[in-house]
Order: sequence, then structure tokens, then C-alpha cells
Amino acid sequence: MSIKLYRGDLPAAIDFGPSVAVDTETLGLLPRRDKLCLVQLSSGDGNAHLVQLDRTTYDAPRLKALLTNPDVLKIFHFARFDVAALKVYLGIDVAPLYCTKIASKLVRTYTDKHGLKDLIRELLGIEINKTQQSSDWGAHVISDAQKQYAAQDVLYLHELKSRLDQMLEREGRTELARRCFECVPVRAALDLGGWTEDDVFAH
Repeated sequence: MSIKLYRGDLPAAIDFGPSVAVDTETLGLLPRRDKLCLVQLSSGDGNAHLVQLDRTTYDAPRLKALLTNPDVLKIFHFARFDVAALKVYLGIDVAPLYCTKIASKLVRTYTDKHGLKDLIRELLGIEINKTQQSSDWGAHVISDAQKQYAAQDVLYLHELKSRLDQMLEREGRTELARRCFECVPVRAALDLGGWTEDDVFAH
């Protein structure tokens, strides 16, 4: 495994192929308050690419082009949060996308544990370390421990998608999942608009 860190934007020649795993690190859980600091990417080849954003400009044209490319599927875990953060700071609408957390909730109805660590443990038999989850992602220098943590959040998403796709197909919920994924930008827009806790479909 290799972890490459870029400052400001992706290099010009990089190619992630037809699908890319994506995650973000922010200064907190409120996108409009807590700035986006890092975007992690992987093509599923065991390597991770980290983009430490310039928080004064958020000028990252190559990263934006990748995340909005209609021919590249973006794989997230809990896409709702990442899509909202990317909308606020990069000004983009990410599509098309796949969310392993949504897929898990649709097929792993035998449990209420849908966190990334739980999914990786059950479906892939791998234990990951989440000790850097709460750390200062706005620091000028990102530590090796932070890099390792950030990388593991994207390294396994392609494998998880493959396993979850099999389960979705088995349970006849593939189309339902696809339609849920299409709704993620709307759910993120509701969050950003102030309806974070409200179910607008409720009575």
C-alpha cells in the first residue's frame, strides 16, 4: 500500500478508472461551520491519494472535474455528509454516486451496526483503527497516523461495494438502492437548508 499526499489539487496525469472511492475530513460535523480539509481517493488498487485542500481558495479544478465526471462512479460511506461538505466548499454536485452505508441498511437488516468499521469487520474480516477519527485535520502538517487513518477510509470501499452488490441482488433491492443513491444530493441539500433532523415525508 502507498499513500500519496498532494497539496491543493490532484496531479494532472492521475487516472482512477471507472470508479473511485471518496471520503472527506473536516473540522467537525457541521458543514457550514466546520471547514473541509482533506479529500481521500482510491481506485481500489490498495493505494490512497490524499488531497490537502487550500482552505483560503478551495481552488482544485482537477479534483472537482473528477468528482463531477458523469462517467466515474464515486463510492462513499455515508455519502450524505461528504456530498454536503463538497457542495459547500468546492461548489460541486457529486454524481453519480454509491453509498455503502445506505446499501448496508437495505440488506443488513439483521443488525443496527452500519459503521464503516463494522462493515469491514463483518464482510471483509479486517479490523481497522479509528483512533484518529477526532483529530485536527486543519493542521498544516498531517501526521503519519492521520494519513494512515484517512487512507483506510477509502481503501476498502470497492470491496465493500462488491459484497453489498451481491447482497442487494440476492434480496431484490438493487433498483431500490440505485434510487436511494440518486436522492443523496437532495438529502444533503435538506441538511444544508436546516432540515437535518426533520423527516419531510413524515405525517
